[in-house]
Amino acid sequence: MAETKDKSLGELFSDLTRETSTLVRKEVELAKTEMGQKVAVVGKSAGLAVAGALMGLGAFGAFVAMLIMLLSNYVAPWIAALIVTLVLGGLAAALALAGIGAIKKASLAPKHTVETLKEDVQWAKEQAQ
Repeated sequence: MAETKDKSLGELFSDLTRETSTLVRKEVELAKTEMGQKVAVVGKSAGLAVAGALMGLGAFGAFVAMLIMLLSNYVAPWIAALIVTLVLGGLAAALALAGIGAIKKASLAPKHTVETLKEDVQWAKEQAQ
């Protein structure tokens, strides 16, 4: 406190400007770090999803062929293929809509940075008074 009393108003504003500038730079660095971490998690998750999809693709193809062959014991093969196609198409649409809804709800905003920026604004207002 004694150090602050000895400074002129110009020096105090200069200090406030310098400290605010430093604070803003640190907040930008924090936002970059936080976003980088979120992108890394999303990237790894996407990689796992793609690997799982590729591994399951072969098994799914065999499953579809088995269903068509099974149904062709009861109806013409082309009707069996049509039935399997329509059922799987409906399931694919439902899964795609569910996935799109989940993506829309996902938040990539740097929440911690937003909170600290609000605190910083409040601190700057208090310092200016």
